[in-house]
Amino acid sequence: MCVKILGTGRSMPDKCLTNDDIAKIVDTSDEWIKSRVGIETRHIAENETTTSMAADAAKKALIRAKVNAEDIELIIVASVTGDNAVPATACQVQDIIGATNAMAFDINSACAGFDVALNTVIAYFGAGIYKTALIIGAETLSGIVDWEDRSTCVLFGDGAGAAVVQYSEDGLADFIQGADGGRGAALNKPNAPVKNPFKKGTDKETGLYMDGQAVFKFAVKTVPQCIEELLKKNNLEKDDIKYYIIHQANKRIIQSVAKRMCESEDKFPSNVSKYGNTSGASIPILLDEMNENKMLNPGDKIILCGFGGGLSWGATLIKW
Repeated sequence: MCVKILGTGRSMPDKCLTNDDIAKIVDTSDEWIKSRVGIETRHIAENETTTSMAADAAKKALIRAKVNAEDIELIIVASVTGDNAVPATACQVQDIIGATNAMAFDINSACAGFDVALNTVIAYFGAGIYKTALIIGAETLSGIVDWEDRSTCVLFGDGAGAAVVQYSEDGLADFIQGADGGRGAALNKPNAPVKNPFKKGTDKETGLYMDGQAVFKFAVKTVPQCIEELLKKNNLEKDDIKYYIIHQANKRIIQSVAKRMCESEDKFPSNVSKYGNTSGASIPILLDEMNENKMLNPGDKIILCGFGGGLSWGATLIKW
């Protein structure tokens, strides 16, 4: 299958929250957070929404791709924090940007969301159904975290990233993805409890829960396995890959994955110190920064890899 990323974009909330700011809310410190997860700041929505950030990132990606919104045939938004149950965030983005000819829907694969969305587009392209798509990862995680839980509230940030993808005979794409629902409780956020005239009692709505150790062990084992399987499938060596653009969960996971793969950390670009964990938005935000900084050249082979809630994972091989 052959695809090309034509343009990227990102959108972040105006408010930037430092570790010292968080230390005023919960019992923590700048040193404690930096030493454990490598995060220094994160952006937190005040007036922004998941939809507004998704649309803003999409507009920027379209401009850089030099593609008109009317030419987009498919929009997929990866998010666990849509502003509405209905309509889908993708449908709202379609309206805002004027992509009147596009099919639009959301997917929920948590931190693997952007990869799964990209893989879905690749499958559509392979079936000959669409040729131009817009993929967005957008999250307002500040709205679902438990701000009294210092082990999780320090980790997450808000933001959105987008990419315009087009079928291309000169491109390259392959992917691997999977899920293990049996371990899904390790990262969990229940929806609002059922409330109706027939329901007895009242359940309290709860915030995001994460078993950090379980997620860490899952990530440092699964990500290298997934990447190495994808390389073997495509008869490639690690030296053939310019960068591994993996979900920005925390610095320790990124370092541990690089070590386990016997690869230089230089091949694992990171911006987690600035933005924290933005779930499905982290890969496209990082990709856009790399694109903006001209880190990617035509022909570079890169692997995108997302992992997280579900537990789910995905890796995608593309040529820039």
